[in-house]
Amino acid sequence: MNLPANKNQFDLYRSEIVVLDTETTGLDEYARVCEISIIDGYGNVLLDTLVNPEIKIPQEAINIHNITNDMVVNSPTIIDLGLKIQEALAGKTLCIYNSGYDTRLLNQSFNVHLDFDKHCWNTAFDVCCIMQNYAEYYGELQERYGRTSYRWQRLTNACAQQDIDTKNFTAHRALGDCKMTLALMNKFMNIYED
Repeated sequence: MNLPANKNQFDLYRSEIVVLDTETTGLDEYARVCEISIIDGYGNVLLDTLVNPEIKIPQEAINIHNITNDMVVNSPTIIDLGLKIQEALAGKTLCIYNSGYDTRLLNQSFNVHLDFDKHCWNTAFDVCCIMQNYAEYYGELQERYGRTSYRWQRLTNACAQQDIDTKNFTAHRALGDCKMTLALMNKFMNIYED
């Protein structure tokens, strides 16, 4: 029998974490980042910018995050932001709600450039998937592909489950999602002051 994780299994130090979120042009292997935000463990904004994805943002994506092609046309590209991203993540524990998705989309966005090796974005010490950690903490089981696992929760649902007031956060925008992720972490993880 699987037992849900408890708060004591999630120990982090506030000064050692950063929270990252992106908004993207889609979900497939051609999608790219069109917004990125990074905050530190205290909620201070380290980076919050629209990103020119160098491809059109489809209407389906616009309907989710409300980021239009006109909004990103004069924004920096992901390559332009490479050093800022590296500096913000350097040596930290990178916390992402659904880290597999955001890291894949960042890799895809950087990989379209021939000089990707010069712009290796992930300088973090470690990557922590808050969605997976929360699924273990929340403890809802599901049967998938013949095995039992913890059910992933949408970020807004997870916040509601933990009685987090999200009215001051804009869901499906990178900065709002970073702040929601940190608020959720504060509820179910031990985050120590140094």
